[in-house]
Amino acid sequence: MVISKIELFDELLRNRALLFKALAHPARLQILQFLAETKTCISGDITEVLPLSRTTVNQHLKELKDVGLIQGHVTGVNMNYCLDYNKVKQMKEILSGFLNEIEIPENFCCK
Repeated sequence: MVISKIELFDELLRNRALLFKALAHPARLQILQFLAETKTCISGDITEVLPLSRTTVNQHLKELKDVGLIQGHVTGVNMNYCLDYNKVKQMKEILSGFLNEIEIPENFCCK
């Protein structure tokens, strides 16, 4: 039986990595910011706010949807995208918790 290298790590780290990977592109960060700023679901074409093609934007939306940071719902011929505020809150807690686990000594110096 062959296992992938990612399976060598515990589930908590794998879940964090999936979430952090979704945040690791400026287009996805801009999509999240845009949805947060509008404070509503966006219906139709979100490509107007990004300097990318529709196909590329759709790929980024899919990445965000796959990790649950956004929700997409079909209404007629349009797709409505919204932030999943519960998941965003959870993401903030996960990121904060992860950073709090990394303790840096006061007099740390790397030469």
